[in-house]
Amino acid sequence: MISWIQKTFQRHFRLIFLGMLIIIVVPFVFTFGPSSGIGQGGHKTVNRTFFGLNLGSSGDQQRLVDDAGLSVMLQAGYNALQGEQFQQYAFQRYAALHLAEQLHLPGPTDQEIAAHVQTLRAFAGQDGKFDAKTYATFRDSLKTNPRIHESDVLRVISDDVTYNNVQKLLSGPGYVLPGDVKNQLIRADSLWTIASIDVDYASFNPTLTPAETELTKYFEDNSFRYEIAPKVSLDYLDFPAADFLSKVTLTDAEVRAYYNANATRFPKPTDAKIAAPGADADFAAVRPQVEAAVKLEQAKRLAAEASSDVSVALYEGKITAAGLDTFLAARKLALKTVAPFDHDNVPAELVGGAQVADEAFKLGADRLFSDVVSTARGAAILVWKETIAARKPAFAEVKARVTADYLENEKRRLFVELGQGLRTTLAILLKLGTPVEKAVESARATTAAKISLKTWPAFTLATPPKDIDYSLYGAIENLQKGGLSQMIISGDKGIIAYAIDKQLPDLDPAGAKFTETSAKLARYTASRDASEYLGELVERELAKSAPAVAQ
Repeated sequence: MISWIQKTFQRHFRLIFLGMLIIIVVPFVFTFGPSSGIGQGGHKTVNRTFFGLNLGSSGDQQRLVDDAGLSVMLQAGYNALQGEQFQQYAFQRYAALHLAEQLHLPGPTDQEIAAHVQTLRAFAGQDGKFDAKTYATFRDSLKTNPRIHESDVLRVISDDVTYNNVQKLLSGPGYVLPGDVKNQLIRADSLWTIASIDVDYASFNPTLTPAETELTKYFEDNSFRYEIAPKVSLDYLDFPAADFLSKVTLTDAEVRAYYNANATRFPKPTDAKIAAPGADADFAAVRPQVEAAVKLEQAKRLAAEASSDVSVALYEGKITAAGLDTFLAARKLALKTVAPFDHDNVPAELVGGAQVADEAFKLGADRLFSDVVSTARGAAILVWKETIAARKPAFAEVKARVTADYLENEKRRLFVELGQGLRTTLAILLKLGTPVEKAVESARATTAAKISLKTWPAFTLATPPKDIDYSLYGAIENLQKGGLSQMIISGDKGIIAYAIDKQLPDLDPAGAKFTETSAKLARYTASRDASEYLGELVERELAKSAPAVAQ
């Protein structure tokens, strides 16, 4: 492709993107469930075809993830999509590319690619527009990443253009009713003058002296809230990374490569006095920290490998509880003990991997040993002792907690009643023509709770004041001029909204604003239709190779 785009990539983009990928270490990882068909059942892999890819292959998975991850980073910045959103995007993007091949759509032109590149947020300056000088910011600090080549970047950008073209084709013209346009204009462009009457919850302190019978009844009615969660009692085999540090040997090249890939993790000390210039000076100033980090990382890997070997030996040897001591003695291993814990309170000794609690509660008499789990110290294998069932405690065990909950519940209920009473008082005074300031002042005399009043100059919900409580949006949505909302609770206060004035926008179907809003809603509807179609396409394709569900 002979164009300025290709030349620019060859000169600068490789350094920019490869460096950017070093910084984020391509952290987009799928967590596929049964519906996606990606995962492992034991150590076997299952073929899951998806428009020519095999989702049971780690290589094909990585291709799907890397392309979608780079696409997201270019268009919207790191972390723009996560979890299920990213998974959905990756699947739909690939499905759209397959559909383009089936329909024999022409590939993107140089002009389309050039136009698309200039819309990417990765290359935007402070004004949000494409800025060639942004390249230079990366050139001095970012190094080449061998994981990706400029051809990969060009391919992903070209595929993104194709993806956008498929979406446009599937979207169609988009349809919207005049009533929908009118409602949107009223919602976004009405000119509001609002008074917010705020009632401070902390200053509301009713006298509450519950009888024992009230507390007991509250406990019985809400017993599910006090159920003590199931716990698991276990020992564990600890494989701390510190035990493997002495086995780690590093070369200068390995330390430097790690620094190049993680430079932002090692800022140069402000008092560093290194004579070497530029990047070498920065590296020299933090080399001890870099070397320690590399050693720890490799020691954790060795700990994981050692624990994995023991895990395999436990499985292949079909070790039982009776034979465990002999097994451990032969390998000079010893069990460590932790107090029983529930799913939400993993002991500090085992904290570090999100899977620890899940693995712990999979254990039982028929599965004594967990898979290897990551901990802050290194790795571990959990050894089951007992599962303690959930139970309902006696009232006396949780009386203090029940009392606190009852008092808070009663305070909240009375606070709502206070709001209803205040609204009634305010509504009467305002209907009589009392200015809102005077009405609020009169309402203050009816309660010890702190009541404040705040107003703003006229605004629209499309351009609201910066300090407005967004809960007011819902409170005023159906108000007309002179209307008073019910009290809503937002955080530590109750809010009653009063519509001092409300001016409707121009609702003429022939008006420019009406036409513009209609076009925006039509584009949104069309885009949603395209996304839904691609989503159905993905589901049908995944269903073709979905594993059979046991009956």
